[in-house]
Amino acid sequence: MSADRNARGVVFNIQKFSVNDGPGIRTVVFLKGCPLRCQWCANPESQSVRPQVLWDSKKCLHCENCVAVCPYSAVSAQGDRIRVDARLCQACGMCVNGCPVEALTLSGEEKSVQEVLDVVLQDLPFYEESGGGITLSGGEMLMQPEFAFQLLTAAKEEGLATCVETTGMAAPEVFERVIGPVDEILFDMKHWDSSAHRRGTSVGNEVILGNLARATRLAKNGVANGNVVDGSGTAGSAGGKTVLVRIPVIPGYNDSLEDAAGFAEKMHEVGARRCQLLPFHQFGENKYDLLGADYAYRDVPALHREELEEYRQVFLSHGIEAFF
Repeated sequence: MSADRNARGVVFNIQKFSVNDGPGIRTVVFLKGCPLRCQWCANPESQSVRPQVLWDSKKCLHCENCVAVCPYSAVSAQGDRIRVDARLCQACGMCVNGCPVEALTLSGEEKSVQEVLDVVLQDLPFYEESGGGITLSGGEMLMQPEFAFQLLTAAKEEGLATCVETTGMAAPEVFERVIGPVDEILFDMKHWDSSAHRRGTSVGNEVILGNLARATRLAKNGVANGNVVDGSGTAGSAGGKTVLVRIPVIPGYNDSLEDAAGFAEKMHEVGARRCQLLPFHQFGENKYDLLGADYAYRDVPALHREELEEYRQVFLSHGIEAFF
């Protein structure tokens, strides 16, 4: 059955020429919505599935034209800040269009599968040369499972290599269906312990680990949702599907040597043998200001690879290939 290219979803960014989100040169499509609330999230604008208005205090003239033009009374001036009430906002864009200095932006836009593909296919020669393709990210693409599935299916119809970045937080049947047309799965593990996972992300990790085990088992067995796959670890092989665990290493949360050992043991349990360590960074700190939201990791120093070498060695000593 061919993909429904009229299916629609909410996208908040399409990033070209990415080399950190799967093999080769890729175009990353960021979907809105996430079931987790990671305290260190670098894309807080991705958490709500609805489009959101962001306010940049550095650009604002405080003319309050945005307040005047909002037809839903969702925008207000409170002291030296502009506030947007998410309960009232309909993401109509009137305030954005009415701002004379572009201090307001709309994060998230509804697009069809074909509209997204039209952008992705502009760089087809780069994918062919580098072994790249399309990557779905977020947020969490599983929050828009039908749109994600149709987009990935359409991408395969166009001959593109497909990759997803996922937390795996979805019902097993939803997860299996969406990863059917996927070549490479970049699977986040936030914490090995469920209570700690809930403390840092607002959800436990039982469903997540179940889907990670499911993904590695399907790859090893060679069949997923009717698609031929293999567990050889060779991205882009004919009919191949690979699973790579990625661990964001967060100061004071999962960065101890005991945590490294816990991750390694849990990876053995679910059948995963490779992981990429992602040192904590502050690239998303300013976004919390744009949203008028609190940020638990404000001013926390970033981690660097050289600081995590001993951490990485714990994985190696447990038979897990770990790299940055």
